[in-house]
Amino acid sequence: MRVLVTGSSGLIGSEAVVFFDRMGFPIVGVDNNMRADFFGEKGDTTWNRHRLETICSDFTHVELDIRDRAAVDGLFRERTFDLIIHAAAQPSHDLAAKRPFDDFDVNATGTLNLLEACRQHTPEAVFIHMSTNKVYGDGPNHVPLKELETRYDYDDPAYAAGIAETFSIDHCLHSLFGASKAAGDIMAQEYGRYFGLKTGIFRGGCLTGPHHSGVELHGFLNYLVLVALREGDYTIFGYKGKQVRDQIHSHDVINAFWHFAQNPRPGEVYNLGGGRDNAASLLECVDMIEQSCGKRPNLSYDEQNRIGDHICYYSDLSKLRSHYPDWRLEYSLEQIVEQMVQVMHDTERV
Repeated sequence: MRVLVTGSSGLIGSEAVVFFDRMGFPIVGVDNNMRADFFGEKGDTTWNRHRLETICSDFTHVELDIRDRAAVDGLFRERTFDLIIHAAAQPSHDLAAKRPFDDFDVNATGTLNLLEACRQHTPEAVFIHMSTNKVYGDGPNHVPLKELETRYDYDDPAYAAGIAETFSIDHCLHSLFGASKAAGDIMAQEYGRYFGLKTGIFRGGCLTGPHHSGVELHGFLNYLVLVALREGDYTIFGYKGKQVRDQIHSHDVINAFWHFAQNPRPGEVYNLGGGRDNAASLLECVDMIEQSCGKRPNLSYDEQNRIGDHICYYSDLSKLRSHYPDWRLEYSLEQIVEQMVQVMHDTERV
């Protein structure tokens, strides 16, 4: 199986490269390190590209901007792919507001460029689109919530397992990032439903892991661990630090993709996160990090929450599990934190 991975130097992309390299598949990775342009030196993913080139046996890096339609089409003309993992994205709410054209051109137009090139040149390939739970906008904030000592949680039994794929994406505030990702999400669905491409759309919760170039504006848990290990300053934006996210290890994300790839359902949408079991508030994550390494960040508080930010969100995984019953989470939240702490020490990132 020949695999194409976009955003191959990022968290999800690099995990996909390693996952499929271990299976013996030849992999082409597309990345132009735009994360460094978005976030500066701290967002630079060159180190991860070099790691992949060192440890992988059949990995080819291609410097390509997915906004370049002709270049994307040329890549598909020159090479044939059986599986496409589209993980390249502009991932920040705040940055999208400052650079709206770059945000939309990457998240929406770049996705369209890839889908159309796939349709024209490799229509039998499986195309997996990494979407986001932010397509639901701030809709989850309008679900009845209850405030507990260290977190918020849903106060409606209908959401006991979390947010399902049937949750509306309309009549809410998305942020420009949420809007551009929703455009790419719906386009990927249409290429499955309208054209019959084998597209799978995965709406990620907090995707995390040790190979994330986490920054303040994106990569919450990875960045929080890094700041804690340095005993640096960390600002909580709104909701008293009780905002809840479900964390999923990047390996578990790619494993879900692999299950889909073996039995694709064209145009299907899945919520993909850590679910209720891997959900925790920011305050709870700080305590968990301290239990793991004995250190914590110096917390400060800004009452103004980020626009469109979720108060509480965790994914209902029922649909994914019903369609692919052999898929399961291999990493608990505690294991994720412990692995991050260990890897950051070993790679001298602190």
